[in-house]
Amino acid sequence: MSARVRQVSGMFDAPVQKRLRHHWQFDVPYDDEPWNVGLIVGPSGSGKTSVARKLFGEHVDVELKWSDRKSILDDFAKNLSIKEITNACSAVGFNTIPSWMKPYRVLSNGERFRVSLARRLLECADPVVVDEFTSIVDRQVAKIAAHAVQKFVRRSNRKFVAVSCHYDVIDWLQPDWLLRVDEGTFERRLLQRRPALDCEIARVDHSAWRLFAPYHYMTAELNKAALCWCLFLDGQPAAFSGLLFRPISQGILRQTPIFGLSRAVTLPDFQGIGLHWALNDTLAAAFRYRGFRYRQYPAHPALVWALQRSPVWKQSRGYGQFTARATARPTKHGLAFGGRMNAVFEYCGPPADEKMTQTILGDVGKVQF
Repeated sequence: MSARVRQVSGMFDAPVQKRLRHHWQFDVPYDDEPWNVGLIVGPSGSGKTSVARKLFGEHVDVELKWSDRKSILDDFAKNLSIKEITNACSAVGFNTIPSWMKPYRVLSNGERFRVSLARRLLECADPVVVDEFTSIVDRQVAKIAAHAVQKFVRRSNRKFVAVSCHYDVIDWLQPDWLLRVDEGTFERRLLQRRPALDCEIARVDHSAWRLFAPYHYMTAELNKAALCWCLFLDGQPAAFSGLLFRPISQGILRQTPIFGLSRAVTLPDFQGIGLHWALNDTLAAAFRYRGFRYRQYPAHPALVWALQRSPVWKQSRGYGQFTARATARPTKHGLAFGGRMNAVFEYCGPPADEKMTQTILGDVGKVQF
């Protein structure tokens, strides 16, 4: 014992030998039944990390090395395909493509947290154990990230253990087993619905696009004629949709014009919980009530795959197919295409009711454009 330790012990009458040791005695039969997600929780200093290392050894917080200059995409293991990498990033809510091109050191805390999760889930053996889970991010971000992670883990049939001092992630992570270190209790849990989110969809001015533009994967430009809506989560703008009216001048459906989704962005802190779907499925149902068709034109592969699985969206053109108007045309530099590679999906779900439609759209669609 050093002189300083003895001095402080005397000043505060602290029983050093008793305070420097922690003893635990409890059963943790986590492997007695099939599981995917576990949670070790307790206050700071309660011994969570020590318990985790005793249970899982070298699986706890496997060190990841990140380049100072390369894109984070290049830091993933070389044997992984770009589809595997982008799928994992999207699944944990790290869905902002411009950020994929950046080195790790310039990412926000929330983006670092998510991309580290994605990389561990792809590169590390089961169980993947993450200490200080969600400690460096805002609590709203933590809940959303926890929900996104558990979905990916279960869908991939992996094993994941979070170690955290935050009890608010329990209902979002939905662990199959829960170890409370401070209480010395171990319990198994059944999968439950996540807590409800307080969301509001409202028409917004075109200027709202400035908040979302930096995170769009193609361009920061939005047509001046676009009609704009935001989804607000607990009063904060979280997701954006900009729509363009597209009259049909030919064919059997020329009397049924389209509202097309021109730009859609979910802010990074709110990705991974399906706010894009909540916003656009609601808008599409409202426009259908008013007699309009509603289309999306995604180029983002993850969005294409998700729409293909949705029962309320029908694919009308495959990814990479060009329309007649998008065929090669001569320019002074040679041939150029008039369009970009994308798929086309049209809403085929049920219409909204009159009250919901009026609340969301107001007078939009009541007059001829």
